[in-house]
Amino acid sequence: MSSETTHLYQLDEFNEAVIDITLKEVYEALEERGYNPINQIVGYIMSGDPGYISSHKEARTKIMKLDRTKIIEIMVRSYLDKIK
Repeated sequence: MSSETTHLYQLDEFNEAVIDITLKEVYEALEERGYNPINQIVGYIMSGDPGYISSHKEARTKIMKLDRTKIIEIMVRSYLDKIK
């Protein structure tokens, strides 16, 4: 393979991977602080209030960079794919 080979990447797949990685990092940071990560993430997604997310390991900064609607879309798609 030459260094001149063009690689095509799907932007949606890339964005989904970024959201997946970020949510895992936020989950772990919340868990380390003794919070219930699911409740905290749902609270943030539903309200938009960053106070639900700890600043530990920059979790708040990371999750605020994501589009909440896109997070929900990916979660719903993932859930529905599992129950098909």
